[in-house]
This record gives sequence, structure tokens and C-alpha cells, in this order.
Amino acid sequence: MNDIRLMEMVERYFRDELSEKEKILFQELRRTQPDVDQLVVEHHFFINQMEQFDQDRQFRSSLGEIHNKLASEGKIKRPAGGVKLVYLWNRYKKTIAVAASIAGVTALIISGMITSLTPKTNIKQIENLGRKIDILEKNQNHTRRELYDVKNKIEIPGVPAKFGGTGFLIDVKGYLITNAHVVSKADKVTVQNRSGVELNAVTLFSDERLDIAILKISDSLYKPLNSLPYFINRKSVVDLAEPIFTLGYPRDEIVYGEGYLSAKTGYNGDTLACQISISANPGNSGGPVINKDGEVIGILSTRQTSAEGVVFAIKSSHIFKVLDELKKDSVNLQLKMPASSAVKNLSRTQQVKKIENCVYMVKGY
Repeated sequence: MNDIRLMEMVERYFRDELSEKEKILFQELRRTQPDVDQLVVEHHFFINQMEQFDQDRQFRSSLGEIHNKLASEGKIKRPAGGVKLVYLWNRYKKTIAVAASIAGVTALIISGMITSLTPKTNIKQIENLGRKIDILEKNQNHTRRELYDVKNKIEIPGVPAKFGGTGFLIDVKGYLITNAHVVSKADKVTVQNRSGVELNAVTLFSDERLDIAILKISDSLYKPLNSLPYFINRKSVVDLAEPIFTLGYPRDEIVYGEGYLSAKTGYNGDTLACQISISANPGNSGGPVINKDGEVIGILSTRQTSAEGVVFAIKSSHIFKVLDELKKDSVNLQLKMPASSAVKNLSRTQQVKKIENCVYMVKGY
């Protein structure tokens, strides 16, 4: 992002045109970059001064018009020659109006720079703006780096994530479920929402046998949802051929997949899991398996390499077993699990729109 784009963001910030995500990123940028925050403060002061100047101009213009009207009606006498303010105003009001419109001209120049960076721009016309851009140019490299850092929230220079998978919320306060194998070898864990904002997280509990881990988003940028749209099936009662769908992160964006339940047990008759017929790829691990009523019936975990479309999911009933173990270690832990599905009678498209905000990419470093 160049300096002009940053100035455009400042303008949009004052006009309250930023999206919620942009506001979070911009506020974080102000907090971590003093020069940018100073720019915002100075620009706000500049706008206020220009608005005040324009208000003064309008007030003086109104006084002049009232004075002329009263004089023409004979209600007051025109000054014989001592005070010439009104007459000077009438004579030079066009010139004064032009001088008092600096704020408007400046705003037009800024807009022109944003939409068209042509070399024909008159430098003298943007002298005031140039001082603010100079402040940014002094820290141009730092500003550009900071914008990218804030977008991803967590920066680990030159060190890509070693492990990746998917997780989904089981409590609005930021508790997530994923597979244990996704985070078992990670020294640091983050989660990323579908908007691309990466947040710090911690692993609270991991059960290698069940292949289930519980994470907690520990980042101040996280904003809890009002409620979760899906219901987590405690009994995992499912029928063969029951339609199911999944959401996950085999790519850098969320991916939808659909299929059906093909067996009530997993690989070689494993009773902890069930078999589903669906397309899945590395990165789908930990994603929710959801039926047509919006109930989570499993956690997608593994696939059979020797057969196409043979995928296995840990039954959702085991989520509650892991939670019970976690509660033994954390007596004060209070989780509010969704009590029912809010997407039961919705179309699949509407179900996905409501659920996708609860599904995160999980990264292990």
C-alpha cells in the first residue's frame, strides 16, 4: 500500500466509510505506528480548521448581505467614509470566497491524486498535503511492512507455518475444536478467519488417541459472536446415505465440500470414527462434518490413500468426552455449547453463509 492509498484510508476513516475489518486494521496501525497516528491527528486538526474558516466566511457573508439589505431599505445608514468593511466586502467578496475555499480545493486535489497520479499535477497546489506525505515518506518502508503485519496480525518473518488444518467454534468466547495431529508438534498456534485476520491461540487440551484438541483464541482482536448457528450432536446418531457437507481450509480460502455418510465405522471398523464419501485434501483436518439440519456429526480427520473419496471423521460424541477431561483440569471452565441448530430449515447456501464465520484456518509454527 503506497502513501496515497494510506491517505485515502485516513479520509475514509473520518467519513466513517471503513468496514469493520478495515477499522480494526487501521486502529491497530495507529496504535503501533506513532507517525501514522500523528498524521491522523494533524489531518483531523487541519479539516477542523478549514471547516471553521469556511463557517467564518459564511457568517461574514451573511452579515454583509443583511447589512446591504437593511441599508437598501433605509433602515440603517451607509457609513460616509469611515468604516468600509461592507463595501470592501461587496467589492472583493469573490476573491475572499476563493481564498476561503482552500479546504474544498485541497479536498479536490486529494481526490485527484487518488484517482489519477499524472506527472502534470501542479506541485504548488498540493504544498500543504506534501508536508503530510513527507512524514509518511520518512517511514515508507516501515509503514508498508506494518500494513501487511496488521493484516495478518501475527508476523513470523521468514518462517512459514509448519502445520495447517481447520477448526470450528464450540463456544462464542473463542473455544475451538480441531484434530490433535494438527497442533501436536507446534510450538505456536494461530487461527485465521475467512477475512484473513490471523489471531493468537493456545492449545488447552489434546487427546492423541481420540485425535481431538481444544484451542482458545487469546487475541484481543477477537470479537465473540452472539451465538453459534449449528448444534453439536452428542449421540452421533446418523444414518447411511445421510447427506453431509464440510467447510475447511485446504487452500488459503474457505472451501465447501459435500457428500454422504457411507459407513458408521472408520478405517478397519474403528468405532471412534465414521466413513464419509467426500472429496478432502490436506488442510481439511479438523473441519466440521455437518448434516442437512445444521448439526455437527463429526470432525474430519483422515482419508484412505488407496481409495478415492474415502474419508474418515471422528464422531462428534467424542467432543464431549474431551470436554469432560478438560473440565477436570480446569474447574472454573464454563463453556456454553449451542443448544439447537439455527440453520435447520434454511437452504444450503444460507446455512454455509451463517456457518463459515465460525470455521477457522489453524496454523502451527
